[in-house]
Amino acid sequence: MIRLYNTAGRRKEEFVPQQPTRVTMYCCGPTVYNYAHIGNLRTYIFEDLLARTIRLHYPLVHVMNVTDVGHLVSDGDEGEDKMELGAAREGKSAWDIAKFYEQKFWQDYDALHCTRPTVISRATEHIAQMIDLVKTLEEKGYTYRTSDGIYYDTSKFERYGALVGRAHLDGLQGGARVEMSGEKRNPTDFALWKFSPKDKKRQMEWDSPWGVGFPGWHIECSAMAMKYLGHTLDIHCGGIDHVMIHHTNEIAQSEAATGKKYVNYWVHGEFLILRSGKMSKSGGTFVTVDVLREKGYEPLAYRYLCLGAHYRTQLEFSYESLDSAAKSLKNLRSAVKQLGAEQQLTPNVQAWKDKFIAAMEDDLNAPKALALVWEVLRSADLTAAEKRACVAFADTILALDLLVETERPRAEIPTEVQALLDERAAARKAKDWKKSDELRDAILHAGYVVKDTPKGQEVTKK
Repeated sequence: MIRLYNTAGRRKEEFVPQQPTRVTMYCCGPTVYNYAHIGNLRTYIFEDLLARTIRLHYPLVHVMNVTDVGHLVSDGDEGEDKMELGAAREGKSAWDIAKFYEQKFWQDYDALHCTRPTVISRATEHIAQMIDLVKTLEEKGYTYRTSDGIYYDTSKFERYGALVGRAHLDGLQGGARVEMSGEKRNPTDFALWKFSPKDKKRQMEWDSPWGVGFPGWHIECSAMAMKYLGHTLDIHCGGIDHVMIHHTNEIAQSEAATGKKYVNYWVHGEFLILRSGKMSKSGGTFVTVDVLREKGYEPLAYRYLCLGAHYRTQLEFSYESLDSAAKSLKNLRSAVKQLGAEQQLTPNVQAWKDKFIAAMEDDLNAPKALALVWEVLRSADLTAAEKRACVAFADTILALDLLVETERPRAEIPTEVQALLDERAAARKAKDWKKSDELRDAILHAGYVVKDTPKGQEVTKK
């Protein structure tokens, strides 16, 4: 029996899907205007644990969006579109920015052994669905027009703010009144469709019944989630920072449009923090997977670090803690290697598997599950073959490459790929990180994945 902490009810609840034949799960994906930092990626690691745990019992339809338009600098519809901002920063088109950073995101996602979603849904490929959803809301009387766009009138939705809580919402409204735009009817109203500025042409804009413009960030997720998963989702995931505005607005617009409950279980992950505060792109305080590699860390050492803290607790990042995680992962693999290659399934193994599964089913208690792996390795009551069978099962959830030999066989590398690797090694030695990244992408395009390790470049066939 899976139990999950449901943000909507503020308690752990037994998970019961709408259909026994499939579970539907939507996860808020990256806004691809910059590199994903390891704080962002912590969320995807917990979502991967959830997906792997669900698949022990049910087929899963997992949808993740890619926000490649419409996410303004402020979640509250203020500032520039992040994609346009990224394009201006790098002197490239917004489309090229989106393509480059999405590719980088999936490289990092794969390096952390997160399983790919069933459906990857890009905002720019679903403009028609977003326009249709805004039209439905307009027909039902939930919208109004201002000089800069079509807005949702939150006062017309009685349950607005239920996810975040009434007391918090009242405080938010009180604080916002002073700065509220004269055209917004309520502080919490949000943009469904933004008009392109009259004094300049945007790189990403579309015709609509209301004029040329682009979708608001919130409408994107509702339109795409409901296209692939229906009007009511079993599970919706994201970071804890999405609760106050983004997910609150998703509920309002989705339920107003359909008259049905939008999500049955809301599951949110807590922040990764630095000693100086939350990891942030805007503040320049962010660490990427490539930075970890450059410092000699295997990406899975970071996954191990994340597994050591419950997803609903804040995790403080430091290189000291990452050192400890890397050492523990190395020791864990070494202990597994000593067991030999044989596996034996016995009642003892099944009893241990039941304990491991129970830990993961208890709101994804990965720290307890990881502790059980160490416990089984130290056990005097299990044979080496039984222990290896336990570890093999655990690694289908933990995904730490526990059965992989420390020295991996070198892939047979074509001459042209080896030339790229040599050029990349020279670029890294010269600290030309931009060229290094470009060559990594070229190697990936050629069908090979390159990882940076303390011993140098490690290459495997894609």
